[in-house]
Amino acid sequence: MEIVDILNTTTIPLSEITLEKVILAVIVAVIGWIVVRVLISAFTKALSRASHLPELVIEFLVRFLSVLLYVVLVLVVLATLGIDVSSVVLGLSAVIGLILGFGLQDTITNLAAGVWVAALRPIDKGEFVEIKGISGTVTSVGIMATELVKADNTYITIPNSLVWGSPVINSSRMDTRRVEVKVGIAYNSDLDLAIRVATDLMAAHEAVLPSPKPAVVVSELADSSVNLSLRAWTATPDFWRVRGDLTRDVLKAFGEAGVEIPFPQVDVHLDRMQ
Repeated sequence: MEIVDILNTTTIPLSEITLEKVILAVIVAVIGWIVVRVLISAFTKALSRASHLPELVIEFLVRFLSVLLYVVLVLVVLATLGIDVSSVVLGLSAVIGLILGFGLQDTITNLAAGVWVAALRPIDKGEFVEIKGISGTVTSVGIMATELVKADNTYITIPNSLVWGSPVINSSRMDTRRVEVKVGIAYNSDLDLAIRVATDLMAAHEAVLPSPKPAVVVSELADSSVNLSLRAWTATPDFWRVRGDLTRDVLKAFGEAGVEIPFPQVDVHLDRMQ
């Protein structure tokens, strides 16, 4: 049977819709809505009691069930009005099949990717991640997309296919992180003194972990400076605070120790024309 034939047979008998049916449909819709809300609430509480399930998985399953129940409710209301639901479902199935063949490949991909993301958890709610160059805190993983909030409170929606098909940098998954602060000193400064001052500075910070020990390495011999890299380990929640403190305090510590932090400079030699 052609799709047009199916849609032609799926007519709504308006003449058969009586006031009684409308009232009954409204009652069914209201009661059905209440039942759906109760079922969703009970389902959410049941999943929450299962402590082994992550929050993202629970949220994904609840959203999926909500969509399914509301679709069923709509079909029940239509049936109450006397509409041939089987014909409607058949017609919609044919239309959906046609649409899927032309334009919903990405939708199915996002849906499947959302299932894998929720199940395997490369990211979790509340974690700070970077996906395709976009950084932010995960707020939810929906059926089709993952939602992030950036540090400046910008809201971002990323299709699940990109989340599943791209490298994900998760900055919150591990308990500790290494802080790295880069600073340059003048070539005529005492290198050993600078390393000692920077090492003592990191060791004295209350949030820097004693193990692995803080370290200072010479990372580059640049045009205007000898570049040092200060590396210290800290608990993940303290990362940004420690990084900011070390960046600020190393400037003060080098100034007090007489270690010069040079400005970029260029030597220009002019030859006189004879």
